[in-house]
Amino acid sequence: MTLGTTVETSPETSTDWWRSAVVYQLYIRSFADGNGDGVGDIAGIRAHLTHLRDLGVDAVWINPWYPSPMADAGYDVSDYRAIEPVFGTAEEASAMIAEAHALGLRVLLDIVPNHSSDEHAWFRAALGGDTAARERYIFRAGRGDGSQPPNDWQSVFGGGAWTRVVDGAWYLHLFDAGQPDLNWENPEVVAEFEDVLRFWFDRGVDGFRIDVAHGLVKEAGLPDVGDEPEELLDGGHRPGHPFWDRDGVHEIYRGWRAVADSYPEPKVFVAEAWVAGAERLVRYLRPDELHTAFNFPYLNTAWDATSLRTVIDESLETYATVDAPATWVLSNHDVVRHVSRMGRPHGDGGRHTLNTLPPVETLDRGLGTIRARAAAMLMFALPGSAYVYQGDELGLWEVEDLPGEVRQDPTWFRTNQEEIGRDGCRVPIPWSGTEAPFGFSPGGASAAPWLPQPADFAGVTVAAEESDPGSMLALYRAALRLRRELPGLGAGTLTWRDAPDGVLAFDREPGFTCVLNLSGAPVALPEGTRVLLASGPLAGGELPGDTAVWLER
Repeated sequence: MTLGTTVETSPETSTDWWRSAVVYQLYIRSFADGNGDGVGDIAGIRAHLTHLRDLGVDAVWINPWYPSPMADAGYDVSDYRAIEPVFGTAEEASAMIAEAHALGLRVLLDIVPNHSSDEHAWFRAALGGDTAARERYIFRAGRGDGSQPPNDWQSVFGGGAWTRVVDGAWYLHLFDAGQPDLNWENPEVVAEFEDVLRFWFDRGVDGFRIDVAHGLVKEAGLPDVGDEPEELLDGGHRPGHPFWDRDGVHEIYRGWRAVADSYPEPKVFVAEAWVAGAERLVRYLRPDELHTAFNFPYLNTAWDATSLRTVIDESLETYATVDAPATWVLSNHDVVRHVSRMGRPHGDGGRHTLNTLPPVETLDRGLGTIRARAAAMLMFALPGSAYVYQGDELGLWEVEDLPGEVRQDPTWFRTNQEEIGRDGCRVPIPWSGTEAPFGFSPGGASAAPWLPQPADFAGVTVAAEESDPGSMLALYRAALRLRRELPGLGAGTLTWRDAPDGVLAFDREPGFTCVLNLSGAPVALPEGTRVLLASGPLAGGELPGDTAVWLER
């Protein structure tokens, strides 16, 4: 099944729209089910595009929708130029892109260049003895008598990073065994992915989020990592690591940028790059490489005024060295939802998996929701672009009590059920009604949602929140409307105000001020200002703790 060749034009806006865009991450399996099989699909997206327009976002990023055996929820791609039948058809995809553009929404896809599926035609040929196909992956002889892996590398999902095939050779997979790493030293791999980019760009796609952007190039000789502690996906990668953030990745992205810039309205990229500090990250954002990258240090920062100001300053200062906009993000499909993170005691930050957070007994969901409201207002007030993970706008929390038999994250299985994994942030979102599937699937659907929804989702459906002016949805809509209307928001700079300990306050010109109180005690609002929006009730001209306010000067 291959997409047609109809070219769709993008919404008519500035070519540097990405500098201030708010992008909605749409996890396709869990957004909306259009055909009743319990799995989200393109039909579901099309039915709810107006939700995204009304929310006020500028673009939508769709997690992988390509054919896949789903060893890792679609991040094991078997055909980069087609649509997974569970999600729909090529014709539906083309129609969705056109409909999104008609509503003023740009469309970003997910591209997975570090590895393919083990069911990709290339890898099947490699296993069948095709020498040229095998050179597109990383095959090596084993150590000793060949029965030991070529080196000590470990999979991000747990266990070893090598699997032995029938003829005795080993192949590398930094993730699941169903995700063999591609060999980016091979020019056929380079050419193939540049052609995949053109394929989708020619069909109206506006850009790509790049999965594991820091992982494509491996050190020559594949040396052991050694005994040092490994923080595989937590931003702790040291410079010179044998398989993360190698300098060779930058030549690959210069080629990609040339492809993107060859279009009348240039296409854009956002990198998922976990690297050792902002200085390493902005190397990906030089003018001839990628446009933006996720700001994971910000996501990992504790709910603390000093820590937040530090990461904001470091981000803005470092990104400015390459004239790139900062990005801000609170949650995504790989981390515990921020309502559940912020509702726990965590002064040190950097803990975004269930295995590293304090136990659920310490969770105060109400407090987490209050903080999440304030955090959203801070994020939308900062210079640059922002990402909203589906359900953030409803105040969804991590579903932590999923039974083991329904879990599907490969981390759960590869660690012998010691690592809980990411299923809890991927539970299908609720649209309407008082019981599951909460409008996720059409009425009368025979299949239950692919992950079960908790009963208390009834209070946070889109329908329920649309009728509640105090809801998280109402706050997001109001904040994003103001963000579009106020000339001081979006791209630009900020100037810090003097503020009491535990309080963040900054100005953006013309005439905008944001104040966030994390001190635990009410503080007076600046004189000569008018309230535009607050994350919670104000107390007689004072700003309570865990509350943010936008002011007009």
